This record gives sequence, C-alpha cells and structure tokens, in this order.
Amino acid sequence: MQRHHRITRLSDMPGIKHLKKRPASQRGVTLIELLVGITIGLLTIAVAMGALMVSRGVSGTVSDASEIQQQASYAFRVIGLQLRQAGSLKLKLAAAKDPSDTTPPLVGDPVAFETDYTDTSDGSKFVLATDTLSGKDAPSSSEYALTVGYRNYTEPVYTSASEQSFQRNCLGGNGSGALVQSRFVLNTDTNELRCDGNGQVQPIVRNVANFQVRYLIQTAAGSGNPNMRYANATTVGTNWAQVFGVEVCLVLYGNEPIDLPAGSTYIDCDGTTAVNMTTLGAPRTRRMHMVFRNVYQLRSQGLAG
Repeated sequence: MQRHHRITRLSDMPGIKHLKKRPASQRGVTLIELLVGITIGLLTIAVAMGALMVSRGVSGTVSDASEIQQQASYAFRVIGLQLRQAGSLKLKLAAAKDPSDTTPPLVGDPVAFETDYTDTSDGSKFVLATDTLSGKDAPSSSEYALTVGYRNYTEPVYTSASEQSFQRNCLGGNGSGALVQSRFVLNTDTNELRCDGNGQVQPIVRNVANFQVRYLIQTAAGSGNPNMRYANATTVGTNWAQVFGVEVCLVLYGNEPIDLPAGSTYIDCDGTTAVNMTTLGAPRTRRMHMVFRNVYQLRSQGLAG
C-alpha cells in the first residue's frame, strides 16, 4: 500500500531552498546628497521670492501710473469746467424792460447780455473786465496762479416755483449772488493743488510737483489778420480781454519708489528743463513723474467790448 506524504512547510517542497529571514534595515542619504537637496530647495525659494518681488514692483508701478492718470483727469475736469464758463453772462430776454417788470418777455423784445452786475441782496459784484480771468506767474502765499470768474444768476425751473442758479465753483458751491469765482494755486509745502471757491479753500489733487499756466492771446483782431501767441501772466499784463485760450500744465508723481537707472529725467512744464528723478529730494525721490497738458478755449471772450 502506497503512502502519501503531506507537505506542511514551504521548505519541504522539492527545489525550494530554505529562505533565511533578514532583519529590517533603512538606508540613509550621504552628506553630499543632503547638501545637494538643500541647495536645490534654497534655489527654488530664491527664484520664487525674486518672482514675487518683481511682480510686486510691476503691480506697484502700474497702480501708480493709473492713480496719477486718474488724478490728472480729475484736475483737468475741474479746471476745464471753470475755464469754459469764464466770463459767461446772463442773457436778458427783455433788455428794454425795467427790472421790476415781471411780465413775461415777448417775441419782439430786444435781448442783450448783461455785462456788469451788482446784487442788492449781498452787495456782491461781477465786473466783466476784471472778474473773468487773471493770473500770477509766481504767486505769493496770499495770491493764486489762476483766477476764473463768471456771472451768477438764476433762471426759471419747471420743478420749482422760484428761480434757481445752476452755476457752481470748483468746490461745487454756488458762490455769491453776483459772482462765481474759482482760484487755483500749488501749495509747495504739501505738494497739493488747492482750489479756493468763493472763499472756501480745499485741496483737490495731491502729489503735484508743478502747476504752470500759459495764456493764448490774440492781437490785431480788427485787422483781418489776427495773431495768436502764448504768453505768461506778466506778458499779458492787464490785457486779459485778449486771452482766448489757457494752457494748463501739471506734473504729478507717484507713491511707490521704483528702480530708476541713473540719470532718468523728464521734461518739465517749460518744455526745456530736464529734471533728474534720481536726485530729487523726498518725497519725490525715485518716484514716477508724469507731465500732463491741456488747452481750454474761453468760449465767452469777445461777447462784450
């Protein structure tokens, strides 16, 4: 009778060698491998930090440029609104009637511009020859570089039982009874462009490096061949009625210091002076500077006189 042997162990199987169990072990890295790993990690961090700093610098420069342009746009909008209305007058629809006559004007009534006016309620005056426009090239602490004025008056409004005035100065105020006046000057202590609206003073733009005004005057108007040329306030003298346009120049600077190459310059408002941005004193040192110009036509010049 044949016997069958049961194989109970793997080592009992034919052709299988006995396997010895080795103790568990962990192989470490050498010092060179550790140093290489640390070096690669530090290089990665350095590259990431450099990219972050470059990104922050670019973002700050773009933000600065955007803010400067927005401030220039706002300043020109405020100044332009006043200059375009300089010397504007009230059109009397019934010039021949007595001011106390409240009857509505008729189609055949003559009309005329009211040049000079005195408001009896507050004693304020508007004189076309002196209140329309004036300026100073180098204003003192109590003077202004640019002064603009026009006639304040009321007119009928269908939503109101009484007449209303829609004229506003540079600060949004209504002005006096006869005159709406706006005066502009650069405060060199705070680098702010300030506006005086009928006695109320308030800064409208900050970070202003320069504020200059030139005037476009017209001479020989009656000769049929008028001459137009730029002049400063000193050259204009008392001939403000000959000014038909005003050029305003603003130099604004940013808040973020930027890495400027040595000798980086911009051309100032006079069109010739090169200003080195790397040698300017605080707070303008190594700041972005941008020059803006705009020319405004005085629409009401020539209506009288």
